[in-house]
Amino acid sequence: MPGYSTRKVTLRIGGHDYRLRALSDRRQFADPHHAAERAGISSAQWALFGQPWPSGRVLAEAMSGFDIAGKRILELGCGLGLSSLVLQRRLADITASDHHPLAATFLEYNAALNDLPAVAFHDLPWAVPDPRLGRFDLIIASDVLYERDHATLLAALVLRHAHARSEVVITDPGRGNSAAFTRALLAQGYAASERRSRFDENDTEPFRGRLLHYRRDELSS
Repeated sequence: MPGYSTRKVTLRIGGHDYRLRALSDRRQFADPHHAAERAGISSAQWALFGQPWPSGRVLAEAMSGFDIAGKRILELGCGLGLSSLVLQRRLADITASDHHPLAATFLEYNAALNDLPAVAFHDLPWAVPDPRLGRFDLIIASDVLYERDHATLLAALVLRHAHARSEVVITDPGRGNSAAFTRALLAQGYAASERRSRFDENDTEPFRGRLLHYRRDELSS
């Protein structure tokens, strides 16, 4: 036994059903070899990667129809990998990334569960530069601005790994840290737009959730 329990969920995205193995609940925890501890993941945070969050569904739905032609794509904090699976089905050049010790295992399982080829995966702690990863045309993420310092960390990561002409798409449930991230990307030469989004059936207008889209056609001279 792995020390944690799981469940299967099915989500309808872009006209397709996606089956996911997820953790049974947010109380699961198993770190027998202290990999999560070394990664800085506490017992309270450990199960968060393994849940199908509303922000992840909104991002996956956006990616089901997003222009991906000729783009190298990076997903940050992929968790269960839903958006990466949607892009894999569309034959995108997608690399999923996360720093949770079980993310790669769950991503591989979920790709097979949906009869998809394995998705390329990269272990990516946001604060550690990794020149092996290279640069991307599109960087995506869902609900990654949940701590105050994440805006700075992620803006620096975008600076390292985005091409001069690139896009960034973030879904955020309204935690209050997106404004700092937007300011940082504006300083990097991106134009910003946002769409208020319904993240669950109980949301009422004006929705707190946002789909944030940043686009940079060229670097400022």
